Amino acid sequence: MNPTPALAGEVAELIAPLRDDPGGSAILCDVDGTLAPIVGDPEQATVPEETQQVLRDLVWRFALVGFVSGRRAVEARRLVGVDEAAYVGNHGLELMAPAADEVTLDPAAADRARAMRAFVLELETAALGDAGLRLEDKGPIQSLHWRGAADEVSAERRAHEIAAEARRAGLQPHWGRKVLEIRPVAGIDKGTAVRRLLAGRVASRALFAGDDRTDLDAFRALRSMAAAGDLDVAICIGIGSDEAPPDLGQEADAVVAGPDEFLAVLRSLASPGPPDAGPNPG
Repeated sequence: MNPTPALAGEVAELIAPLRDDPGGSAILCDVDGTLAPIVGDPEQATVPEETQQVLRDLVWRFALVGFVSGRRAVEARRLVGVDEAAYVGNHGLELMAPAADEVTLDPAAADRARAMRAFVLELETAALGDAGLRLEDKGPIQSLHWRGAADEVSAERRAHEIAAEARRAGLQPHWGRKVLEIRPVAGIDKGTAVRRLLAGRVASRALFAGDDRTDLDAFRALRSMAAAGDLDVAICIGIGSDEAPPDLGQEADAVVAGPDEFLAVLRSLASPGPPDAGPNPG
């Protein structure tokens, strides 16, 4: 097992308010690219056992631990492996409370899901495959992937054409890392998911970590809540990669280099002792 890197002084200082008051703090994050390294086939993604154990420690230490994923909520919980946490799936359309057996679907999504599925069914599967696109049925969301396609540029071009068709059908296209998601309604995203998770909670301090364009909505929601006085402390941590959106570094309070370095952040949060801070790069 590789040793977990020490925290940079900047990050250790950022998370100090949460370490000082775990009972009044929330730890929220994305899953793929944040906890689980990105792989060519999403079905092969894994959250390392060491990370799972640290997350279990966090659940018992903090007021709220939650995961906000583009995956279905049930799938995200299976991947993370911590049933005691809260899960939001499909970018806010699904919610699984800690230890819950059932998923709660946003009513607005349920009303429009039939129209979305009808649109997708009109897309010929064979033609999608010829274009290098793989269709993933995620219930209230349909996703088109082109990671690993023989011609990713051509596949992405076709995805943009489909996105335009979806808009004309009154649906909502959203872009991620080599994926187009077709959503049934607007106004539901990782930002609204964060607000939903924090509503009515005792947490006055919150952290969100993510690596993709969709995670920026969560960053903005936390900052908006802090500006409105709903949070005393809002911390946004970006997970850097070659595929990270340009805005990630601009909107995050700090950027760490991949899931391994984010694990160092989680380990520090889970430990009641002094943080293991490395030198401040600034």
